[in-house]
Amino acid sequence: MTKKQKKVLYRILISALLLIPANLTVLPGPVRILLYGASYLVIGYDILKKAFKGIKNRRVLDESFLMTVATLGAIALAALERSLELNEAVAVMLFYQIGELFQSVAVGKSRGSISALMDIRPDYANIEENGALVRVDPEEVEPGSEILVQPGEKIPLDGVILEGTSSLNTSSLTGESLPRDVTVGDGVISGCVNMTGLLRVKTTGSFEESTVSKILELVENASSHKSRSENFISRFARIYTPVVCGGALGLALLPPIVRMLMGMPGDWSVWIYRALTFLVISCPCALVISIPLGFFAGLGGASREGILIKGSNYLETLSQVHTVVFDKTGTLTQGVFEVRDIHRSPLEREQLLEYAALVESASSHPISKSLREAHGKRLDRSRVAEVTEIGGGGVHAKVDGKTVAAGNTRLMEQLGVAYHECPEDTGTVVHMAVDGDYAGHILISDCVKPTSQAAVEALKRCGVKNVVMLTGDQETAAEQVRRELKLDACHSGLLPADKVTWVDQMLSDPDTGKLAFVGDGVNDAPVLARADVGIAMGAMGSDAAIEAADVVLMDDDPGKVAKAIRIARKCMRIVRENIVFALAVKLLCLILGALGLAGMWAAIFADVGVMVLAVLNAIRAMYVKNV
Repeated sequence: MTKKQKKVLYRILISALLLIPANLTVLPGPVRILLYGASYLVIGYDILKKAFKGIKNRRVLDESFLMTVATLGAIALAALERSLELNEAVAVMLFYQIGELFQSVAVGKSRGSISALMDIRPDYANIEENGALVRVDPEEVEPGSEILVQPGEKIPLDGVILEGTSSLNTSSLTGESLPRDVTVGDGVISGCVNMTGLLRVKTTGSFEESTVSKILELVENASSHKSRSENFISRFARIYTPVVCGGALGLALLPPIVRMLMGMPGDWSVWIYRALTFLVISCPCALVISIPLGFFAGLGGASREGILIKGSNYLETLSQVHTVVFDKTGTLTQGVFEVRDIHRSPLEREQLLEYAALVESASSHPISKSLREAHGKRLDRSRVAEVTEIGGGGVHAKVDGKTVAAGNTRLMEQLGVAYHECPEDTGTVVHMAVDGDYAGHILISDCVKPTSQAAVEALKRCGVKNVVMLTGDQETAAEQVRRELKLDACHSGLLPADKVTWVDQMLSDPDTGKLAFVGDGVNDAPVLARADVGIAMGAMGSDAAIEAADVVLMDDDPGKVAKAIRIARKCMRIVRENIVFALAVKLLCLILGALGLAGMWAAIFADVGVMVLAVLNAIRAMYVKNV
C-alpha cells in the first residue's frame, strides 16, 4: 500500500471512530454536532476541495460535485428539521472514500504487473576504462562499444558476445522461466538477465534502438489506444451526468410545485431528500472506473505472459477473431533448415554446394544460412559479383565469372532453364543453374515446431473457425505441413504481395469474421498491417515485428496465439458484465429513489457497493495464467 493510500485508510478509521460516539444520544447536542462535523470533514475535505475547485474552473458536473451537493444537502435538511441524525451525510462520504481506496489498491495491483515489465529497463552499463569497470547510463553507450555484463546483471543493450558463455533469464520478456544458453558469436538482447558467466558484448545499436526501449515504448503507449467500449463510456458519462443533475433538480422542484397547485402541501423536504438520494445513486463511478480498469488489468496480465498488446482497442478486436492466418517458416515450423539431399546434378556435391553457398552468401534468409552451413567451409566473397535478388524467386550472381542462379521453379522458368521436378514431396527445393544449364537441385527440409499441433487444436477449442497457412514455399512442402497440423486451408508459392491479396480476399468474405495474421513481423509487415489484428511472434530483437504488429508475442510458441485470444475474450466478458450490472443496478435504484422507496443508504450501495463489486470483477482480468 502506498503512502497516499495509507493516509486515506487512516482518515477512514478516524472518521469511523468519531462517528461511533456521535451516535450516543446521552451526549449533549452540541458535542454530537461537533463529532459529526469532525467526522465529515476528516473524511470529506478533499472531495469538498475538488468540488469547489471544479466550480471555480467551470468543470462542475463530476463525482465530487455530486457527492458535495448530496451530503451538504442532507446536512441542510437535518438542520431544517432540527435533527441531530447526520449519519447518512457522513456515511455517503465515508463509503465513497472506502470505494475510492479499494479502486486505488486495485489499480495499483494491476499497474504492478505492468511495472514488473518496466523493470526490464537496465539501470547502467559497464564500460572498461584503464582496467577498471565504470558504470554509465545505457543511453550514453555508442553503437559498436564493448560492454561487460556480470552475473546477475541485466543486459543493457542489444549486441553480440565477444567473450564468455552464460545462461540468460528471458522470463521478463517471454514469460517463460527456461534459461537460454549463449556463447561467443550469439546475439543477446537488452532486458535479459545474465545468470552465470561474465560476458563481453559488442553493442549493435544505441539504447533508443534496443529491444527493451522498443518494448517499454509499446507498453507506455498502450493506454492511449482506447477500445470502442472505453470511448462509449467516456461519451456516455459526458451526457449522463448533466442529464441526471437536471433530473434531480426536476425531482426537487416539480412535484412540490404540482402538489401546491393542486392545493396540497408541497412537502419540499421529502422531495429534496429524494433528489439528493437520486444524485448519489446517479454517480457513474462503477462504469467510469471499472471499464478502463478491466482493460488495463487484461493488458497487464497478458504482458506477464510475454504477450504485449498495443492497446485496449486491439484487445477488443482480438476477442472477436474467428479466422487465424499463419505464415509457415519460423511460425508453425522451426525455421531451421538442413540440406537433406542433392538430386540430378552433373556437378560434384561439394562444388554444387559451394556455388549455392557463394551465390547466397549475402542473404540472411534461413535457407541461405542452411546452404552455407552445409558447405561448411570459409567463403571468399570476393569471388562473387553482380548479385541480383529476385523477390519470391531466388538469386543469381557471377561466381568466378560464371552465371549461377539458385531459386525456385519460378526463377528457372524466368531464366528459361529446363529443370527437373524433385522426386521427393517434402521439403523446400532449391534449383541450381550454371551458365544457363541446369545443375541439379538441393532438397532442404524444415521441421514443424513441437508445439504447433497443440496450438492449432487450442485455437479450434477456443472457437476459431478457420486456421489457414500462407507461405512462399512450394506446394508439396506446404501441403505436408497442412496435413500434419490439420489446417483448414493452405496457399503456397506466394510473394508478400500475394499474401496481402489472399488476406484481402478472406476479409471480403462475411463468414471470415475478424482475421488475425501471425508472422515474424519482418517479411510479413504488409500482411500484419492489413489484417484486423497483426500478431508478431518470436519478436525478441526484431524491431520490425514490434513496429508492424498490433500484438507482439515475445517468444516463438504459436500456442500463445490461442492464449492471447482467450485473455481478450475473458477481458471483454468481464467488461460487458460490469456494464450490464452497473447500469441495471443504477436504473433500479434511480427508480426506487425517485419513488421514495430507497433512501440514502440504498444510494450508498448503488454508488459505492456497485463500484466495489465492479472493480473486484475487473481485476479478475489480471489472472490469466491458466486461461
